[in-house]
Amino acid sequence: MVNQSYVDPDRFEAVHWKRLRQKTLEQPINTSSDAYDAIAAMLAPLGDPYTRLLRPEDYATLMANTQGSVSGVGLQLALRSVDDRIVVITPLDGSPAAEAAIPSGTAVLAVNGVGSEVLGLEGTANALRGTAGSRVLLLLETPSGQRRELELERRTVALQPVRSRLIRQGGRQLGYLRITQFSEPVPSEVRDVLDSDGFADIDGLILDLRNNSGGLVSAGLAVANGLLDGEPIVTTQDRDGLSSPTQAGAGQLYDGPMLTLVNGGTASASEILAGALQDDRRSLLVGGRTFGKGLIQTLIPLGDGSGLAVTVARYLTPSGRDIQNLGIEPDIVLEAPEPLNPGGDGDHWLEEATKLLLEQLA
Repeated sequence: MVNQSYVDPDRFEAVHWKRLRQKTLEQPINTSSDAYDAIAAMLAPLGDPYTRLLRPEDYATLMANTQGSVSGVGLQLALRSVDDRIVVITPLDGSPAAEAAIPSGTAVLAVNGVGSEVLGLEGTANALRGTAGSRVLLLLETPSGQRRELELERRTVALQPVRSRLIRQGGRQLGYLRITQFSEPVPSEVRDVLDSDGFADIDGLILDLRNNSGGLVSAGLAVANGLLDGEPIVTTQDRDGLSSPTQAGAGQLYDGPMLTLVNGGTASASEILAGALQDDRRSLLVGGRTFGKGLIQTLIPLGDGSGLAVTVARYLTPSGRDIQNLGIEPDIVLEAPEPLNPGGDGDHWLEEATKLLLEQLA
């Protein structure tokens, strides 16, 4: 399956993929654990942290995430390409990690005394998850270089990916819509918000994609379709270099003025949406540079409850930008430090976005 669909076939030549596969098949494989170890060892030379084996517990957790809940400390992680460190994309709202104020960009050095370089990305994420009520010890390094140990109690975290409210200011009524992850329920929840009586008469919309680490690309495309009117959303390129453009249909759920908040935790599917809104001149982007994940994975379930995630395409924004490892520069950069509680009290970025949208309306 990897041989047929991986986005970069040239990588196979560099790692002698077919020979590696043959050598693996010559080894004795007596248990599922042996098979998992063999597959993980085969995938490692590709150097792609997103193409990976998901053991049954990891696969089950990932599927639960797409449905809207997780049990653990509530950290979304990524492998930083410049130094191969495992870093925090964002803590989930209402999670133990959010309550501990762990900022985006924090490096996770160890979990329960085991180094993250030993655990790897999936192993680190799995070590943070566990039964509600159990505790886990983290060794962290903040973006400023300070190290600290932190013990957190795991619990079940409801993702609540869509949140909304009305902002009344300067004689105007603005809608605030925050999407923290693109899971299956998100498109219908966004539709419900935009179709609600409270949002029927808004003068403008603030879309908040801060700390949205992505999720289901299909959900992100559905939301983009509701905000764009027949305009291009994204172009994907497969292993053969063939491009497949995706365009919004006619009509919009909301066609009024809007502004979009982004930051370093805005990644993957949320970057697809942000890039389309910016390139199509539908919305100004305000905040900080986004994460820079321009690759798309497919998830293949295997027969024993495990799964295989394979990078099958890269994507370009409507203007042809490849944002992998680069991110998207917002139209208006807001000053640091970033708010610790996006959308909550003391969110000076949201206050600035409100001011900018009011000026746009004026």
